[in-house]
Amino acid sequence: MHLAVDTLGLLLALNVTAADEQDRAQVAELTEKVQQVTGQSVEVAFVDQGYTAEAAAEAAQANNIRLEVVKLPEAKRGFVLLPRRWVVERSIGWMARFRRLARDYERLPETLAGLHFLAFAILMTSRLVNLMAQS
Repeated sequence: MHLAVDTLGLLLALNVTAADEQDRAQVAELTEKVQQVTGQSVEVAFVDQGYTAEAAAEAAQANNIRLEVVKLPEAKRGFVLLPRRWVVERSIGWMARFRRLARDYERLPETLAGLHFLAFAILMTSRLVNLMAQS
């Protein structure tokens, strides 16, 4: 699964693939979806080291997005908070609250993608309710 979120951690685009698919091969489709959803407003995408390749950078650049790879420090010792990459990790943690998403039980990728969009809709609705209660 390949996930694109905004700076608040809310889902922008999702691409469900088989586990043996390369991360780099999904960049073109994912960046295209992101630009469709945001009206071509995304300029930079922070990605992990699975997306390090010239082909991935070119695929993103074709959709006017510059990939910025967030790498682990050379002398890693214990937990290291990586700048900007924690945003998507936090979003994945939010999805873990939903039991149906804890395991890959679905046969169709469309079903799994739909359940992820539903989970994020629930998360956004609960945020809205909290904001309205505070007002």
